[in-house]
Amino acid sequence: MARFSGKDALQMILDSEEEFTFSSEEDCNSDEERQHFQERIDPAEDTSSENVSASSSPSPAPRRGARRCRSVLSAIENHTECDNEHVQAPVPKRAKSNQQASNRQSTLAWKTETDVDMVPQTVQFCPAREIGPQLSSVDSHSPMSLFKQFFSESAVSTLCHNTNAQAAKATAKGCKYKWTDVSISEMYRYIGLLFYMAMVKVSSISDYWRQSSVFSVPFPATVMSRDRYRTISWNVHMSHPDADMDNDRKRGTAEHDRLFRVKPLMDTIRHACKAIYHPKRNLAVDERMVACKAHTGMTQYMKAKPTRWGFKLFVLADSSNGYTVDFSVYTGKNSFPTGHGLSYDAVTSLLDCKVLGSGYHVYMDNFYTSPKLLKDLFAMKFGACGTYRDNRKDCPRNAANSLSKKSARGSIRWVRDGPLVFVKWMDTREVSVCSTIHPAYSGDTAQRRVKTQDTWRTKTFPCPAPVTAYNKHMGGVDLSDQLIQYYTAQHKTMKWYRKIFLHFLDIASTNSFIVHKELHGNLSHKEFMEQLITELCGVSQKTALKRTNSDHVPVPGAELASDDRDAATVGRRNCVHCTAVRGKRQLTPWKCQACNVHLCLQLNRNCFQEWHKDV
Repeated sequence: MARFSGKDALQMILDSEEEFTFSSEEDCNSDEERQHFQERIDPAEDTSSENVSASSSPSPAPRRGARRCRSVLSAIENHTECDNEHVQAPVPKRAKSNQQASNRQSTLAWKTETDVDMVPQTVQFCPAREIGPQLSSVDSHSPMSLFKQFFSESAVSTLCHNTNAQAAKATAKGCKYKWTDVSISEMYRYIGLLFYMAMVKVSSISDYWRQSSVFSVPFPATVMSRDRYRTISWNVHMSHPDADMDNDRKRGTAEHDRLFRVKPLMDTIRHACKAIYHPKRNLAVDERMVACKAHTGMTQYMKAKPTRWGFKLFVLADSSNGYTVDFSVYTGKNSFPTGHGLSYDAVTSLLDCKVLGSGYHVYMDNFYTSPKLLKDLFAMKFGACGTYRDNRKDCPRNAANSLSKKSARGSIRWVRDGPLVFVKWMDTREVSVCSTIHPAYSGDTAQRRVKTQDTWRTKTFPCPAPVTAYNKHMGGVDLSDQLIQYYTAQHKTMKWYRKIFLHFLDIASTNSFIVHKELHGNLSHKEFMEQLITELCGVSQKTALKRTNSDHVPVPGAELASDDRDAATVGRRNCVHCTAVRGKRQLTPWKCQACNVHLCLQLNRNCFQEWHKDV
């Protein structure tokens, strides 16, 4: 359908001889009509030319009121300048910003290592406290004292109180086991046994209390009985059971806290990790998996991790030694509802300027890295470096002179966008790194083994500075995971929150070892754990354990006769076991050295073993 230019519409209105009529109904609808008319004469849709005569155009709709006329006149005045030329449709603000970003990215051209890069101004490193352990290196710190910095007596007292409350609730429901309230010293011994089981592995928990076997482990029975260990394991609780019930009633609402059962101890451990040790300049952010297949709604599946199923933790670690500075447990999609995305919020929630200070360098993988995150961290006076994905927003795409699949190994391309530098390096495949810390290339090299003429040789290739620094400092969380796995207290449990409790023990013991190494450095990890176990259990490591049945050995009941013919008959007495159990009179030359009773010791009748089953 043909449309009118501004001049044609004005001429039609002025030449019209029809009278205007006014009504209240038309006054009410005048605003809607004005909007409708303005949309109809959008200059983007005005495709008529000045050569089209008024007679050849279809007659306009009847005019209904003066207000509509005034709206037409105002619309014509606003669009008079656009009648004789083609005008594009207005673009929304978001589309304009995206188009500007796309145009800016398209104008960026990749540079090579021969081009000089202007390094951004480095933020001065100003930690909030002196880096390293916040304890005096002059004083002597035992493994037990360092462990109590994380599991203090007040924290263990709360743990004992909640555990006793949970046991009372279980016995009230009819659980058939004896229970006496656990004390602080007994809870420390229980934790010591957990660490002992982490170092001495057997097939099942009950085997630690196995007796009368060459595979028996004598130490756990000297600390506590098997049944006592089991009842504490069944009832260990970090929150009060009554508060758990109140939280469970809020399930399905925004007030429900999925981590309520671990929150009291988790907050204590997080505060202790940040208070006892201040990290060095280079930090790493990565995920950590705690193995668990419980159906809680919080367990995650990550196919690229060695532990595929479990709880996912976001961890901030010191790259130099693997110390766990801070962590957070991922509970689902609504864990960080700030609107910037999970990866953005996970990093910013772990970095606290008031606690850490400024000038830190944070390394992360491509799950977290984005231009917005790095720019915001730079504004917070944190440098950042990490691999990135090409499809992330504001990353350069389709720029000229970029790498291709045929590019030679060691080729470098880079683009600087303010404080950000995007670097691509061709190794066995293309590597993409973004940084606000480093220049694109500072003369670093990397050695790789290359096969030439059927022989393998070591060849040196140029390597970008961000790639070199990333390879050096990114492994902080991996180092922390490695130290934890050496002597982890993890084992099968019936409740998901006990898995988290065991991981808190792993964090506390590993961080204690790292702090001890920073202060003294005279113990290996194994020696540190051995000393920690003996101190927690209240025993001496140097004292050899005496077996409970070591003195119960069979010896002859009488002195041997000089005549060998009487050796089998001299000193024979009635077997006490046969008399008491079988009701028979059996003579035997053997007796127990410790019990001083005669017992049969034959191939078809071993009363000695039956007698000592309960010893």
